[in-house]
Amino acid sequence: MPRILIADDNQANAELLEAHLDGTGYDTRIAADGEATLAAARAFAPDLILLDVMMPKLSGFEVCSRLRADPATAPVGVLMVTALDQPADVEKAVAAGTDDFITKPINKTELLLRVRALLESRHQATDLDRALAYMGRVQQGV
Repeated sequence: MPRILIADDNQANAELLEAHLDGTGYDTRIAADGEATLAAARAFAPDLILLDVMMPKLSGFEVCSRLRADPATAPVGVLMVTALDQPADVEKAVAAGTDDFITKPINKTELLLRVRALLESRHQATDLDRALAYMGRVQQGV
């Protein structure tokens, strides 16, 4: 079952995202600030993080950068969810390492499509990594 971490300091927004994902078969958790998001990313080991940009303690941009810098969390998919919609915001999100960017108000269908696409991409990358590791072992005669 894919694990999704919802990172948003606004409880109503987090609960709305969780409700949109309800019934999809995902295991969800919520983190309320940037530091809690980093801790939850390590403890919960999500497949995907829905990451609000404007959070206390650490912004979503900073959280994303730190996730990418940590080998344990670098492969986790990140979908930034924010009210920011300027081209500079998108550029900053991409520079921080996000995989995708969606603006509020959230359209449920669009959210579910993007979540599914990011999870499928992560699954394919994991399969490819396993295949490459196996091929390496075969070539070495292990």
